[in-house]
Amino acid sequence: MSDYADAICAIGQLHAHFVDAVFRQDFAEFAECFAHDGVWKIAGMTLEGREGIHTAATGLLSRCAKIQLIAQPPILSVHGHTAQGRQQMVELAKMPDGQGFLTIGVYHDTYVLEDGRWRFARRHWSMKYRGPTMLDSDFVDTPDYGPFPAGPGADDATYVRPA
Repeated sequence: MSDYADAICAIGQLHAHFVDAVFRQDFAEFAECFAHDGVWKIAGMTLEGREGIHTAATGLLSRCAKIQLIAQPPILSVHGHTAQGRQQMVELAKMPDGQGFLTIGVYHDTYVLEDGRWRFARRHWSMKYRGPTMLDSDFVDTPDYGPFPAGPGADDATYVRPA
């Protein structure tokens, strides 16, 4: 298999590990999906470094009784030991009080081959909807960055769900 095909398969596995770690609420495995100096931009926050991401994931994800991510295969562009991607994702979450909610959005990713494994160098979450599972809340008016590989700049903000 070519280096390109190997990278595509390995990045697909990275996404599978990410989804699985969220479902199992395995915060150590979640953090391992990120490079040592990885950046995770989500909900108005910029989380840096694997340890910082581990700490934040523990706080953020443990607020839910259960989370199921439904991830679309990413669009990818591979350049040696780095890559760029975009992935649409749906999140179904159940809160400890039994309330459920639905989140729809897009991850804009930069990947790096680190320690023999593809990892997220940068994940930027662009939320499009968060509300009842019946989709009866308004969608968030966030930028449409155009066709891949266009995406948010390194300093662009993420969006916080409406009150």
